[in-house]
Amino acid sequence: MVQPPGAQSVTDLAPAPSSADRPTLGVVGGGQLAWMLAAAARDLQLPLIVQTPGGDDPATALATGVVQAPIADLQATRELASRCSVITFENEWVDLEGLAELARDGVTFIPSLAALAPLVDKLGQRQLLQRLGIPCPHWTLLSDLGKAPSPLPPGWSFPLMAKAATGGYDGKGTRLLRHRTDLEQLLAEVDPQQWMVEAFVDFELELSQLVCRDQQGRVLCYPIVQTHQHRQVCDWVLAPGAVPHAVQAFARNTAVSLLTAIDYVGVLSIEFFYGADGLQVNEIAPRTHNSGHVTIEASHTSQFSQQARIVAGLPMGEVGLKVPGALMVNLLGFEDGESAYAIQRQQLAALPAASVHWYGKQASSPGRKLGHVTLLLSAAEAGARRKEAMERLAEVRAIWPLPETVKSAPTAVE
Repeated sequence: MVQPPGAQSVTDLAPAPSSADRPTLGVVGGGQLAWMLAAAARDLQLPLIVQTPGGDDPATALATGVVQAPIADLQATRELASRCSVITFENEWVDLEGLAELARDGVTFIPSLAALAPLVDKLGQRQLLQRLGIPCPHWTLLSDLGKAPSPLPPGWSFPLMAKAATGGYDGKGTRLLRHRTDLEQLLAEVDPQQWMVEAFVDFELELSQLVCRDQQGRVLCYPIVQTHQHRQVCDWVLAPGAVPHAVQAFARNTAVSLLTAIDYVGVLSIEFFYGADGLQVNEIAPRTHNSGHVTIEASHTSQFSQQARIVAGLPMGEVGLKVPGALMVNLLGFEDGESAYAIQRQQLAALPAASVHWYGKQASSPGRKLGHVTLLLSAAEAGARRKEAMERLAEVRAIWPLPETVKSAPTAVE
């Protein structure tokens, strides 16, 4: 089926608020994450106002109010604060220093600016993980590695993965360094103080742990999921991930420790590599996340409903799956232009146990996330469920092919 704008297939076990105690939520950002958050807030009878630059940005269709202004416009954020009870963020690319002035004036942000501070760039994340003793790939600043004579210093070998410290997502701001010539070329092209280099991880699976923490400090972890990338853009997500219980426990313990250590309130996703060296944190997304879209149909409480509840100060909903499993497939643009892919969307919606979410973006380009489809699975055993998922994926691919190339996308979390 095609989900109408804002439709939520969510069973929330905690009660919705009465009309007398409904705080107004403010969101800095108006893309698809804010759109799905607005849908969840509407179901909970929570007013929601977004600050976003475009009058036709996805979230404007469902928000109860819009402050139309660039995300970095602090005066607009002050206007947003005057119209709501608490402010949250669609993504972590915010001006923490500028927003601190608003916080000093009494504006409430969830998560807090202090909790966001070590998470807004990859370098800060690596430093935080190092302080907490949480495993992640061996890393160093590009500037430090660039000082070393050939060959590489002890403990380092090609290939290596280089990442911009800020701003990268969906594979942007990353570079695979296969040889020293790749390293030398990168050093000549970028500011080495703004890039880091990591050991290349030969992983078996990529996993994502969605976790949430409320204003009272209670932490809940969703079932871990497997993710799969196409040219460094998330292609599909399988819930639950078929990994040993010890791995699941380690991921949950890591998530609880991290959120508690920085007093993080809200929904957060931790992406892991899993292989011969066990679990290693790849990245942390301090917000609702692409890997959590599967929760809309598959979980008792979607990640968006959970975020709305937490920000509003309501009890969290139950996080378990209400079905044996589910497959979420991102609908990546496979052509340029303004195509709405109407025929393909109708065909996807006609698949059994399928729900299509279309974000309403104005333009398509190869690799751009235009929507997603979730397919509910019936197999109870992990092996049979994966086989079922791959069969369902083939059904989607027959309708919606992967893009042959992936172009640079607009500067927004996709």
